[in-house]
Amino acid sequence: METAETKTIQVVLNGEPRSLPAGLTVDRLLVFLEMEPSRVAVEINGAIIRKPDWSSAQVDEGAQVEVVWFVGGG
Repeated sequence: METAETKTIQVVLNGEPRSLPAGLTVDRLLVFLEMEPSRVAVEINGAIIRKPDWSSAQVDEGAQVEVVWFVGGG
């Protein structure tokens, strides 16, 4: 039996099916994925999520999530 602490959801992350803990917001997703927040942009279901909204933007079951890394260079 799944508890609230172990419940997972299915999403598509950068084109790949992925199980994630339920209840994640964008900022918590980046922590879970061990990504540097200052180096990424996030899109959910085709909409870019602005950084000020990351702490309130929920990642829901079935979401199409894209995380794009910024790469510096010259």
